[in-house]
Amino acid sequence: MIIVLSPAKTLDYSSSENISDFSSPAFLNKSKNLINELKKKNSKEISSLMKLSEKLTLLNLERYQNWKAQKKPSDNAKQSIYVFKGDVYQGLDVDSFAKKDINFAQKHLRILSGLYGILKPLDIIEPYRLEMGTKLQTKSGSDLYDFWGKDIAKKIEKELKDMNSNLLINLASNEYYDSVQSLSSDIKVISPVFKDKGKDGKFKIISFYAKKARGYMASWLVKNKIKKEQDIHSFSEEGYNFSIEESHSGLPVFLRD
Repeated sequence: MIIVLSPAKTLDYSSSENISDFSSPAFLNKSKNLINELKKKNSKEISSLMKLSEKLTLLNLERYQNWKAQKKPSDNAKQSIYVFKGDVYQGLDVDSFAKKDINFAQKHLRILSGLYGILKPLDIIEPYRLEMGTKLQTKSGSDLYDFWGKDIAKKIEKELKDMNSNLLINLASNEYYDSVQSLSSDIKVISPVFKDKGKDGKFKIISFYAKKARGYMASWLVKNKIKKEQDIHSFSEEGYNFSIEESHSGLPVFLRD
């Protein structure tokens, strides 16, 4: 089984803890190509491309210029699972992981990324801003979906084959999961849906809560070492419960009052 998550815009490199276990992103050479394209852009072009404020534009121009494809931890190069912050990662709560949980996550959890393509939790990353939906022109096409093509899907398929599994748990946003192009029909994709009861008494997807719920489920899957599709229905963290009435094939729905 492989679980996929979206990254987060907010990054935190403030931790002084230098964790000894680390790995390198699979597509680091392709990341270099993207950085080289971004280095060619001026502030006006970056601001327009990514819809950033002047402050964020200058910050990311500096990041692109300083990016060095580092493979070891440093002050500005750390393991992805400890760097990403935001709603999903609040739910994931990696600080509560035991060593055995980190090991399981390293094998089964993957983070999709506009710059890195796909990341293992202990892959070293440097500060960046490059959302998957960015329409960055490259030799491959007009956006990052063209740039990554089938690379991400092929990587996932190979890893699933190596672990003798065909199960993919999609806990990523549509923007990021759209980068997983043309998976083999042999792959079983499960995309959990999280709904909360609104003031009108109806259950609906509320973005803030749904993002945290993806993190809750990813954490639960890792800590309980879940590998079978049918076991996912047992998820009941933070008040969510499986609804057989609202669920469809590949789309299990979890409700919370």
